[in-house]
Parts: sequence; structure tokens; C-alpha cells
Amino acid sequence: MVKDYRRCVSCRKLAPRNEFWRVVRSHPAHTVTIELDQTLVQGRSAYLCPTAACLQVAQKKNRLGRSLKARVGEEIYQQLGLLPHSPAP
Repeated sequence: MVKDYRRCVSCRKLAPRNEFWRVVRSHPAHTVTIELDQTLVQGRSAYLCPTAACLQVAQKKNRLGRSLKARVGEEIYQQLGLLPHSPAP
């Protein structure tokens, strides 16, 4: 695997990490947050393509919750929905 490449939890696309949204379950607080800037928050993370299609699939199939091993609240999905989306491939 190439350095700094990550995989989308929804569509399984492999791409550089700066092309994804990063959702983090921080340690030790176990709170789920969205990493908006490129500062590294420590904890378990999941990456998601910035498209509406990947967001819908991730929410419907609880892909973020399973990947983070934590409950992902509706407010996280709402915040992700407000972020700028890139066009679908």
C-alpha cells in the first residue's frame, strides 16, 4: 500500500488521505468528531469520500459506526451533509 493512501468506508475507493473527509473517535474521550483541518487528532479514524452518494450509503449501512466501533450520531451526518461535496465520479 502506498504511503498516505486511505480507503473510503463506503465505496472502498483508494486515494490520498487529503481527498477524504476524516471522522475520528478521539481517545480517551470516545467522542466522534469530524476533522476539518489537517491537524492530526489522535484516535480511531474512518475516511469517507466527499460525495453525497458515499455519505448516504455510509449512513444507511452504519459504515462509520462499525469502522469507529462507536455510535455515530445524526448530528455528525448532518455536519457532513453541510460540507462542500465533490462531484460524483
